[in-house]
Amino acid sequence: MATIGHNNLNAKLVLLGDMGAGKSGLVLRFVKGQFLEFQESTIGAAFFSQTLAVNDATVKFEIWDTAGQERYHSLAPMYYRGAAAAIIVYDITSSDSFTRAKKWVQELQKQGNPNMVMALAGNKADLEDKRKVTAEEARVYAEENGLFFMETSAKTASNVNDIFYEIAKRLPRAQPAQNPAGMVLVDRPAGGTRAASCCS
Repeated sequence: MATIGHNNLNAKLVLLGDMGAGKSGLVLRFVKGQFLEFQESTIGAAFFSQTLAVNDATVKFEIWDTAGQERYHSLAPMYYRGAAAAIIVYDITSSDSFTRAKKWVQELQKQGNPNMVMALAGNKADLEDKRKVTAEEARVYAEENGLFFMETSAKTASNVNDIFYEIAKRLPRAQPAQNPAGMVLVDRPAGGTRAASCCS
Protein backbone atom coordinates (compact mmCIF):
# COMPACT_ATOMS: atom_id res chain seq x y z
CA MET A 1 0.00 0.00 0.00
CA ALA A 2 0.97 3.63 0.05
CA THR A 3 1.81 5.08 3.43
CA ILE A 4 1.91 8.81 3.97
CA GLY A 5 4.03 11.04 6.20
CA HIS A 6 4.81 14.77 6.11
CA ASN A 7 4.36 15.08 2.32
CA ASN A 8 6.30 11.81 2.02
CA LEU A 9 4.66 8.81 0.44
CA ASN A 10 6.04 5.27 0.44
CA ALA A 11 4.49 3.20 -2.33
CA LYS A 12 4.95 -0.46 -3.15
CA LEU A 13 5.08 -0.94 -6.92
CA VAL A 14 5.20 -4.27 -8.74
CA LEU A 15 6.18 -5.02 -12.34
CA LEU A 16 4.41 -7.92 -14.00
CA GLY A 17 4.64 -9.35 -17.49
CA ASP A 18 5.95 -12.10 -19.68
CA MET A 19 9.55 -13.26 -19.64
CA GLY A 20 11.63 -11.11 -21.97
CA ALA A 21 9.15 -8.19 -22.02
CA GLY A 22 11.79 -5.93 -20.49
CA LYS A 23 10.61 -5.47 -16.88
CA SER A 24 14.13 -5.55 -15.44
CA GLY A 25 15.34 -3.28 -18.25
CA LEU A 26 12.74 -0.66 -17.32
CA VAL A 27 13.63 -0.79 -13.62
CA LEU A 28 17.38 -0.62 -14.23
CA ARG A 29 16.92 2.34 -16.56
CA PHE A 30 14.70 4.12 -14.02
CA VAL A 31 16.72 3.39 -10.87
CA LYS A 32 20.30 3.33 -12.18
CA GLY A 33 20.12 4.97 -15.60
CA GLN A 34 21.58 1.82 -17.15
CA PHE A 35 20.63 -0.49 -19.99
CA LEU A 36 22.08 -3.97 -20.43
CA GLU A 37 21.72 -5.44 -23.91
CA PHE A 38 21.72 -8.97 -22.48
CA GLN A 39 19.82 -9.06 -19.22
CA GLU A 40 19.70 -12.36 -17.33
CA SER A 41 16.25 -13.62 -16.40
CA THR A 42 15.05 -12.59 -12.97
CA ILE A 43 14.73 -15.46 -10.51
CA GLY A 44 11.75 -15.01 -8.17
CA ALA A 45 11.87 -11.23 -7.83
CA ALA A 46 14.35 -8.39 -7.46
CA PHE A 47 13.88 -5.40 -5.16
CA PHE A 48 14.79 -1.77 -5.89
CA SER A 49 13.85 1.58 -4.41
CA GLN A 50 13.80 5.03 -5.94
CA THR A 51 12.57 8.40 -4.71
CA LEU A 52 10.83 11.02 -6.84
CA ALA A 53 9.75 14.57 -6.11
CA VAL A 54 6.23 15.12 -7.42
CA ASN A 55 4.47 18.45 -6.93
CA ASP A 56 4.74 19.15 -3.19
CA ALA A 57 5.42 15.55 -2.16
CA THR A 58 8.24 13.02 -2.15
CA VAL A 59 7.33 9.55 -3.36
CA LYS A 60 9.57 6.62 -2.46
CA PHE A 61 8.84 3.64 -4.67
CA GLU A 62 9.58 0.19 -3.25
CA ILE A 63 9.80 -1.70 -6.53
CA TRP A 64 9.36 -5.45 -6.93
CA ASP A 65 10.54 -6.69 -10.33
CA THR A 66 8.96 -10.13 -10.67
CA ALA A 67 10.17 -13.06 -12.74
CA GLY A 68 8.23 -13.59 -15.97
CA GLN A 69 8.67 -17.36 -16.26
CA GLU A 70 5.49 -19.36 -15.79
CA ARG A 71 7.07 -21.48 -13.03
CA TYR A 72 7.27 -18.36 -10.82
CA HIS A 73 3.66 -17.30 -11.43
CA SER A 74 2.45 -18.77 -8.13
CA LEU A 75 4.79 -16.41 -6.26
CA ALA A 76 3.36 -13.26 -7.89
CA PRO A 77 0.52 -12.65 -5.38
CA MET A 78 3.13 -12.38 -2.65
CA TYR A 79 4.56 -9.37 -4.49
CA TYR A 80 1.41 -7.64 -5.73
CA ARG A 81 -0.55 -8.09 -2.49
CA GLY A 82 -0.79 -4.68 -0.87
CA ALA A 83 0.87 -2.92 -3.81
CA ALA A 84 -0.19 0.68 -4.42
CA ALA A 85 0.76 0.46 -8.10
CA ALA A 86 1.58 -2.00 -10.86
CA ILE A 87 3.21 -1.70 -14.25
CA ILE A 88 2.12 -4.49 -16.57
CA VAL A 89 4.77 -4.76 -19.25
CA TYR A 90 4.54 -6.32 -22.69
CA ASP A 91 6.86 -6.38 -25.69
CA ILE A 92 5.42 -4.51 -28.71
CA THR A 93 7.08 -7.09 -31.01
CA SER A 94 5.17 -10.01 -29.42
CA SER A 95 1.41 -10.60 -29.60
CA ASP A 96 1.78 -13.42 -27.05
CA SER A 97 3.39 -11.00 -24.63
CA PHE A 98 0.40 -8.64 -25.00
CA THR A 99 -2.03 -11.54 -24.41
CA ARG A 100 -0.10 -12.46 -21.27
CA ALA A 101 -0.24 -8.83 -20.08
CA LYS A 102 -4.04 -8.92 -20.38
CA LYS A 103 -4.09 -12.01 -18.15
CA TRP A 104 -2.06 -10.13 -15.53
CA VAL A 105 -4.54 -7.24 -15.69
CA GLN A 106 -7.44 -9.66 -15.13
CA GLU A 107 -5.65 -11.25 -12.18
CA LEU A 108 -4.96 -7.86 -10.58
CA GLN A 109 -8.57 -6.77 -11.11
CA LYS A 110 -9.75 -9.89 -9.26
CA GLN A 111 -7.12 -10.19 -6.54
CA GLY A 112 -5.16 -6.94 -6.31
CA ASN A 113 -5.72 -3.84 -4.22
CA PRO A 114 -8.93 -2.22 -5.60
CA ASN A 115 -7.33 1.26 -5.50
CA MET A 116 -4.18 0.14 -7.27
CA VAL A 117 -2.81 2.52 -9.90
CA MET A 118 -2.19 0.36 -12.98
CA ALA A 119 -0.07 1.24 -15.98
CA LEU A 120 0.28 -0.71 -19.22
CA ALA A 121 3.76 -0.37 -20.71
CA GLY A 122 4.34 -1.33 -24.34
CA ASN A 123 8.10 -1.83 -24.08
CA LYS A 124 10.78 -2.06 -26.79
CA ALA A 125 9.24 0.86 -28.69
CA ASP A 126 12.64 1.29 -30.38
CA LEU A 127 11.87 -1.89 -32.40
CA GLU A 128 9.18 -0.22 -34.54
CA ASP A 129 10.07 -2.30 -37.62
CA LYS A 130 9.26 -5.52 -35.70
CA ARG A 131 6.03 -4.24 -34.13
CA LYS A 132 3.19 -6.75 -33.74
CA VAL A 133 0.96 -4.83 -31.30
CA THR A 134 -0.32 -1.42 -32.40
CA ALA A 135 -0.28 1.45 -29.95
CA GLU A 136 -3.98 2.04 -30.72
CA GLU A 137 -4.96 -1.53 -29.80
CA ALA A 138 -3.13 -1.25 -26.47
CA ARG A 139 -4.49 2.24 -25.74
CA VAL A 140 -8.09 1.11 -26.31
CA TYR A 141 -7.56 -1.96 -24.10
CA ALA A 142 -6.02 0.19 -21.34
CA GLU A 143 -8.87 2.72 -21.43
CA GLU A 144 -11.49 -0.04 -21.29
CA ASN A 145 -9.79 -1.56 -18.24
CA GLY A 146 -8.94 1.53 -16.19
CA LEU A 147 -5.20 1.60 -16.88
CA PHE A 148 -3.12 4.35 -18.35
CA PHE A 149 -0.90 3.43 -21.28
CA MET A 150 2.56 4.44 -22.48
CA GLU A 151 4.98 2.94 -24.93
CA THR A 152 8.47 2.77 -23.46
CA SER A 153 11.98 1.83 -24.46
CA ALA A 154 14.44 0.82 -21.77
CA LYS A 155 17.13 0.92 -24.46
CA THR A 156 16.60 4.58 -25.47
CA ALA A 157 15.04 5.60 -22.10
CA SER A 158 11.92 6.83 -23.94
CA ASN A 159 9.02 7.37 -21.48
CA VAL A 160 10.73 5.32 -18.75
CA ASN A 161 10.90 8.10 -16.15
CA ASP A 162 7.55 9.41 -17.42
CA ILE A 163 5.64 6.24 -16.58
CA PHE A 164 6.93 6.24 -12.99
CA TYR A 165 6.21 9.98 -12.60
CA GLU A 166 2.69 9.49 -13.94
CA ILE A 167 2.09 6.69 -11.43
CA ALA A 168 3.45 8.89 -8.62
CA LYS A 169 1.05 11.69 -9.62
CA ARG A 170 -1.92 9.30 -9.65
CA LEU A 171 -1.27 7.69 -6.28
CA PRO A 172 -4.11 8.52 -3.91
CA ARG A 173 -3.00 11.08 -1.36
CA ALA A 174 -4.83 9.20 1.36
CA GLN A 175 -5.73 10.81 4.62
CA PRO A 176 -3.31 9.62 7.31
CA ALA A 177 -4.70 6.58 9.08
CA GLN A 178 -6.06 7.11 12.58
CA ASN A 179 -3.21 4.95 13.85
CA PRO A 180 -0.44 6.07 11.49
CA ALA A 181 2.31 4.16 13.27
CA GLY A 182 0.08 1.22 14.09
CA MET A 183 1.09 1.59 17.76
CA VAL A 184 -2.40 1.40 19.19
CA LEU A 185 -3.07 -1.81 17.30
CA VAL A 186 0.18 -3.29 18.54
CA ASP A 187 -0.52 -2.24 22.13
CA ARG A 188 -4.09 -3.50 22.30
CA PRO A 189 -3.39 -7.18 22.95
CA ALA A 190 -0.73 -6.33 25.56
CA GLY A 191 -3.03 -3.73 27.14
CA GLY A 192 -5.80 -6.30 27.37
CA THR A 193 -3.46 -8.75 29.07
CA ARG A 194 -2.33 -6.17 31.62
CA ALA A 195 -5.92 -5.27 32.40
CA ALA A 196 -6.76 -8.94 32.97
CA SER A 197 -3.75 -9.53 35.21
CA CYS A 198 -4.16 -6.38 37.31
CA CYS A 199 -7.83 -6.91 37.99
CA SER A 200 -8.00 -10.66 38.62
